[in-house]
Amino acid sequence: MANRFPWRFYLLALAVIAFLAFLPLFSVWLAYSLADWHNCRLDEGSAYSCIILGGDWGDALYAMAIMGWLMLASIPLGGGAVLVWLIVLIIHWLAWRRHHRLPQG
Repeated sequence: MANRFPWRFYLLALAVIAFLAFLPLFSVWLAYSLADWHNCRLDEGSAYSCIILGGDWGDALYAMAIMGWLMLASIPLGGGAVLVWLIVLIIHWLAWRRHHRLPQG
């Protein structure tokens, strides 16, 4: 078991990178879905009153919708992180293979 390559660690790291890169998209989707389900107005112009479960969630929904602008940074940065992840994975796998003298192929 100790001689196995740590694929799980790398897959977990890739999942974290993808989750963080697309988190603003989830925020926008959730905000517009909640607003739609409760017949509330939601746009990027300003916050409007939206009563959900007896409380006004308009400002929170507006903030969640505006988080979509973070995708302009998070998705390209996530793509760069995936490239770094891939380079580190390849270097680690080649070094691990050389150290364990596995047959090529």
